[in-house]
Amino acid sequence: MDFELSDEQTMLRDTVREVLTRKYDVETLRKVTDTELGWDKGVWKSLADIGILGLTFPEDDGGMGAGPVEFTSVMTEIGRALAPEPYLDAVLVPGSLVAATADDETRAELLGGLASGELLMAFAHLEAGDRWPGAKVATTATDGKLNGTKVLVGHGDCADKLVVSARTDDGVGLFLVDADAEGVTRTSYRTHDRRRGAQIEFSDAAAVRLGSGDATQVISDAEVGIQTALCAEAVGAMEKALDMTVDYLKTRKQFGVTLSHFQTLTQRAADMYTQLELARSMSLYATTALADGVCDPTIASRAKLQICRSGRAIGQEAVQMHGGIGMTAEYPVGHYLSRLTAISHTLGDAADHVSVLARSVGDHEMVMVG
Repeated sequence: MDFELSDEQTMLRDTVREVLTRKYDVETLRKVTDTELGWDKGVWKSLADIGILGLTFPEDDGGMGAGPVEFTSVMTEIGRALAPEPYLDAVLVPGSLVAATADDETRAELLGGLASGELLMAFAHLEAGDRWPGAKVATTATDGKLNGTKVLVGHGDCADKLVVSARTDDGVGLFLVDADAEGVTRTSYRTHDRRRGAQIEFSDAAAVRLGSGDATQVISDAEVGIQTALCAEAVGAMEKALDMTVDYLKTRKQFGVTLSHFQTLTQRAADMYTQLELARSMSLYATTALADGVCDPTIASRAKLQICRSGRAIGQEAVQMHGGIGMTAEYPVGHYLSRLTAISHTLGDAADHVSVLARSVGDHEMVMVG
C-alpha cells in the first residue's frame, strides 16, 4: 500500500505549512491566542484565498472536492504550528453536516459562505452530563422552536450560524439557528489549551430543520470524521514536540557536554519517536479507511486510542526533558502538551475507546486499560 502523498497533495501540505509558519512564531502565537477572538482573521483570509476552507466541499458549492487525505494533511500542519484557527470546529464539522442534510439551495449558500471565509458555523451537540459515545440530546424542537442548553461548543462564541441537535417526535434532528437570534444566549470562555468554547442556551429560539428523519447516523458519521481529523492534528503536534526536544538535547549543555551525550536521554527520545510512528500509522489507517469510503467508528476508536497513549507519552516527555523551561508559558513545548491533552479528551479518552473496542469484540474483561 502506497502512503506517499501525490505531487498535488504535497504542494497543498507545503502551502499550508508556509502560510502558518510565516505567521506564527512563539510570541505572535501567544499574542493572538490572548486576544478576545483567539485567532487571526488575516490567516483565516489566507486559508480562504488558497482554497483550504472549501477544500472538502463539492466544486458546485464553491469547494475543491478533496477528500480525507487532503483535509488530514491540513490538520497535521495545524497541529505542527499550534494554529488556533477554527478550521475543524467552524468549517469541517458543520460543513459536513450541512452537506449531508441540507437541500440544494441551503447547501450551496452555506458551503459557499464557509469556503469564502465570510461565514462561521459551529456544531452544538454535547449537553451537561454527556460522556462519549453517549449523548442524551435533551434539547427539544417543537414547532420550529428550540429549548435546551448545549455545552463545550467549540468556537461557538464566534459562529454566525449554529447546527444544533435536538429531539423531535421522530428521533434526533439537526437544526439551523442564527447565533444572534432572539432566544439564543452564548457564554464564551477560553479552554485550557487556549482555544475558545461556549455554552449556548436556547429559549424558544427559531430554527430551521436540516433534512428529515432521524439524524443519529449522520452525527455518528461526522464524529468519525472528527476523530480522524483530530488524530492527524495530534500527529503534527507530536512531530513538533519531538523535533523541539531533539534540538534541545543537541544544544543544551550540562557538565561540559550536550545532553545528547547522555544515553538515558537519547533512549527516552528514541521511545518518543517510536510512539510517534505508532500514532502516525494509526492516523494513516483511519484516514485511508475514510478515503476508501469506510466510515467505521471502530476504526476511528482504534486510531484515537493510540493517539491518546502516544500524545500523553510524547507530550509529557517533551516537557520533562526540557527541564524547568518546559513548564514556562513563554516556551511553546508545554502548549503542545496542553493541546495533545485536549485532543485526547475530545470525543472520548483512552478508557472510553478501550471500552468501545472491548464491546466491539464482546470481551470487555480481557482488555487491559493502558
